[in-house]
Amino acid sequence: MRFALPLLLLLGSCGEPVAVPNMSAEANEAAAEPMVAEARPVRVGELGPSLPACSGAGMARRLPRGESLTVRSSPFDSGSEIGAVPQGARFFVCTRSHDQKWLGIVYAEEGTLAERCGVAEPLARRRDYEGPCRSGWVQSAFVKLVAGETEALPQNQPDAQEPANAAAGA
Repeated sequence: MRFALPLLLLLGSCGEPVAVPNMSAEANEAAAEPMVAEARPVRVGELGPSLPACSGAGMARRLPRGESLTVRSSPFDSGSEIGAVPQGARFFVCTRSHDQKWLGIVYAEEGTLAERCGVAEPLARRRDYEGPCRSGWVQSAFVKLVAGETEALPQNQPDAQEPANAAAGA
Protein backbone atom coordinates (compact mmCIF):
# COMPACT_ATOMS: atom_id res chain seq x y z
CA MET A 1 0.00 0.00 0.00
CA ARG A 2 2.92 2.38 0.75
CA PHE A 3 4.23 1.96 -2.74
CA ALA A 4 0.91 2.37 -4.55
CA LEU A 5 0.98 6.17 -4.86
CA PRO A 6 4.60 6.45 -6.09
CA LEU A 7 3.93 3.61 -8.55
CA LEU A 8 0.83 5.36 -9.90
CA LEU A 9 2.73 8.64 -10.28
CA LEU A 10 5.55 6.89 -12.10
CA LEU A 11 3.16 5.12 -14.47
CA GLY A 12 1.21 8.33 -15.08
CA SER A 13 4.34 10.14 -16.24
CA CYS A 14 5.14 7.52 -18.88
CA GLY A 15 2.18 8.27 -21.14
CA GLU A 16 2.20 9.83 -24.59
CA PRO A 17 0.80 13.34 -25.12
CA VAL A 18 -2.80 13.29 -26.26
CA ALA A 19 -4.10 15.62 -28.96
CA VAL A 20 -7.26 17.50 -28.11
CA PRO A 21 -9.60 16.76 -31.02
CA ASN A 22 -12.11 19.55 -30.27
CA MET A 23 -9.53 22.34 -30.49
CA SER A 24 -9.70 24.29 -33.74
CA ALA A 25 -6.67 25.47 -35.69
CA GLU A 26 -7.65 29.06 -34.79
CA ALA A 27 -7.61 28.21 -31.07
CA ASN A 28 -4.19 26.59 -31.46
CA GLU A 29 -2.86 29.74 -33.21
CA ALA A 30 -4.33 32.00 -30.51
CA ALA A 31 -2.69 29.89 -27.81
CA ALA A 32 0.69 30.27 -29.55
CA GLU A 33 0.55 34.11 -29.65
CA PRO A 34 2.54 35.87 -26.92
CA MET A 35 0.42 37.33 -24.15
CA VAL A 36 0.62 41.05 -23.44
CA ALA A 37 0.29 42.00 -19.79
CA GLU A 38 -2.68 44.15 -18.87
CA ALA A 39 -1.83 47.80 -18.22
CA ARG A 40 -1.25 48.69 -14.57
CA PRO A 41 -1.32 52.38 -13.64
CA VAL A 42 1.44 53.83 -11.47
CA ARG A 43 0.19 54.49 -7.94
CA VAL A 44 1.16 57.72 -6.17
CA GLY A 45 0.83 58.69 -2.52
CA GLU A 46 1.59 55.17 -1.30
CA LEU A 47 3.58 56.34 1.74
CA GLY A 48 0.69 58.35 3.15
CA PRO A 49 -0.27 62.01 3.47
CA SER A 50 2.90 63.01 5.37
CA LEU A 51 5.34 62.33 2.52
CA PRO A 52 5.56 63.39 -1.12
CA ALA A 53 3.33 61.47 -3.53
CA CYS A 54 6.52 60.10 -5.12
CA SER A 55 9.22 60.14 -2.47
CA GLY A 56 12.16 59.09 -4.63
CA ALA A 57 13.97 60.16 -7.75
CA GLY A 58 15.89 58.16 -10.30
CA MET A 59 18.04 58.51 -13.36
CA ALA A 60 18.30 56.23 -16.40
CA ARG A 61 21.71 54.52 -16.54
CA ARG A 62 23.66 51.53 -17.85
CA LEU A 63 22.06 51.75 -21.26
CA PRO A 64 23.89 50.88 -24.47
CA ARG A 65 25.17 54.02 -26.19
CA GLY A 66 22.38 55.82 -28.01
CA GLU A 67 19.55 53.77 -26.47
CA SER A 68 16.78 54.86 -24.12
CA LEU A 69 15.14 53.14 -21.18
CA THR A 70 11.87 51.58 -22.30
CA VAL A 71 8.77 52.62 -20.36
CA ARG A 72 6.07 49.92 -20.25
CA SER A 73 2.38 49.92 -19.40
CA SER A 74 2.86 47.26 -16.71
CA PRO A 75 5.70 45.82 -14.63
CA PHE A 76 6.40 42.93 -17.03
CA ASP A 77 8.58 42.36 -20.09
CA SER A 78 5.34 41.61 -21.94
CA GLY A 79 3.84 45.01 -21.08
CA SER A 80 3.37 47.20 -24.12
CA GLU A 81 5.97 49.92 -24.77
CA ILE A 82 4.43 53.32 -24.05
CA GLY A 83 7.48 55.58 -24.01
CA ALA A 84 11.20 55.92 -23.38
CA VAL A 85 13.53 57.80 -21.06
CA PRO A 86 16.99 58.78 -22.40
CA GLN A 87 20.25 58.01 -20.60
CA GLY A 88 20.79 60.52 -17.77
CA ALA A 89 17.17 61.71 -17.67
CA ARG A 90 15.67 62.16 -14.22
CA PHE A 91 12.23 61.07 -13.09
CA PHE A 92 10.13 60.54 -9.99
CA VAL A 93 10.08 57.03 -8.49
CA CYS A 94 6.64 56.40 -7.04
CA THR A 95 6.25 52.68 -6.45
CA ARG A 96 7.86 49.26 -7.00
CA SER A 97 6.70 45.87 -8.16
CA HIS A 98 6.50 43.10 -5.55
CA ASP A 99 9.65 41.44 -6.94
CA GLN A 100 11.56 44.80 -6.94
CA LYS A 101 12.47 44.36 -10.64
CA TRP A 102 10.25 47.23 -11.84
CA LEU A 103 9.77 50.82 -10.74
CA GLY A 104 6.63 52.86 -11.32
CA ILE A 105 7.77 56.29 -12.48
CA VAL A 106 6.37 59.69 -13.40
CA TYR A 107 8.45 61.61 -15.92
CA ALA A 108 8.46 64.83 -17.89
CA GLU A 109 9.39 64.72 -21.59
CA GLU A 110 12.30 67.12 -21.02
CA GLY A 111 14.06 64.63 -18.66
CA THR A 112 13.89 66.75 -15.51
CA LEU A 113 12.07 66.52 -12.20
CA ALA A 114 9.34 68.91 -13.29
CA GLU A 115 7.29 70.47 -10.52
CA ARG A 116 4.28 70.53 -12.87
CA CYS A 117 4.04 66.71 -12.57
CA GLY A 118 2.44 67.30 -9.16
CA VAL A 119 4.08 64.43 -7.26
CA ALA A 120 6.63 66.27 -5.08
CA GLU A 121 3.94 67.28 -2.58
CA PRO A 122 1.89 64.97 -0.31
CA LEU A 123 -1.51 63.67 -1.39
CA ALA A 124 -4.51 63.15 0.87
CA ARG A 125 -4.96 59.58 -0.40
CA ARG A 126 -3.34 56.96 -2.61
CA ARG A 127 -4.46 56.93 -6.22
CA ASP A 128 -3.48 56.12 -9.79
CA TYR A 129 -1.39 58.84 -11.43
CA GLU A 130 -3.41 60.71 -14.06
CA GLY A 131 -1.07 63.40 -15.38
CA PRO A 132 -0.11 66.00 -16.57
CA CYS A 133 3.25 64.21 -17.01
CA ARG A 134 3.74 60.69 -18.36
CA SER A 135 3.95 57.56 -16.22
CA GLY A 136 4.81 53.90 -16.60
CA TRP A 137 7.10 51.09 -15.52
CA VAL A 138 10.86 50.70 -16.05
CA GLN A 139 13.31 47.94 -15.17
CA SER A 140 15.02 48.80 -11.89
CA ALA A 141 18.38 47.42 -13.13
CA PHE A 142 18.66 50.48 -15.39
CA VAL A 143 17.83 53.06 -12.72
CA LYS A 144 20.14 54.83 -10.33
CA LEU A 145 18.23 56.15 -7.32
CA VAL A 146 19.56 59.65 -6.87
CA ALA A 147 17.81 60.97 -3.76
CA GLY A 148 15.05 60.46 -1.26
CA GLU A 149 14.09 64.13 -1.20
CA THR A 150 13.14 65.09 -4.76
CA GLU A 151 13.03 68.85 -4.16
CA ALA A 152 16.74 68.92 -3.24
CA LEU A 153 17.88 67.55 -6.61
CA PRO A 154 19.82 69.68 -9.06
CA GLN A 155 18.14 69.66 -12.46
CA ASN A 156 19.91 68.20 -15.53
CA GLN A 157 23.29 67.74 -13.85
CA PRO A 158 25.18 64.82 -15.44
CA ASP A 159 26.40 62.20 -13.02
CA ALA A 160 30.20 62.15 -13.10
CA GLN A 161 30.31 58.34 -12.93
CA GLU A 162 27.78 57.63 -15.66
CA PRO A 163 29.99 58.29 -18.74
CA ALA A 164 32.71 56.03 -17.31
CA ASN A 165 30.15 53.26 -16.66
CA ALA A 166 28.68 53.63 -20.13
CA ALA A 167 32.11 53.46 -21.77
CA ALA A 168 33.02 50.39 -19.71
CA GLY A 169 29.78 48.69 -20.75
CA ALA A 170 28.60 48.46 -17.12
